Amino acid sequence: MDFRVATSDLGKDASSVVVTGEVDLSTAPELKEVLTGVIDGGARFVLVDLSDATFIDSTTLGVLMGAVKRVRPLGGEIAIACDDPNIRKIFEITLLDRVFAIFDTPDEGIAHLRDVARVEHPDVSPAG
Repeated sequence: MDFRVATSDLGKDASSVVVTGEVDLSTAPELKEVLTGVIDGGARFVLVDLSDATFIDSTTLGVLMGAVKRVRPLGGEIAIACDDPNIRKIFEITLLDRVFAIFDTPDEGIAHLRDVARVEHPDVSPAG
């Protein structure tokens, strides 16, 4: 499966980044570029959807941590959607399951981000 990354605007201050295929040393820079673009574009609440990812490595984790470091000072959050037990285990082993809210489905992650956005930033609409 070829690596692909796509974005969706989820409404004010929120976006989704959907990853397909392997995210490794060679493809992580593209993910970083997309996440940077989304955050620079105003998204403070970002769902990284790894539902169709087949592999991630430490480079990927570094990219995701970089995104967290950019949105947290703005009151934002990065959430992860992933139901693959092997990929989830990477987050658990590295204790990054304590940094990221991880959900089985994109819909659960989006609902979480909307709830957080409403509490932290009441001006964020729940529309989607």
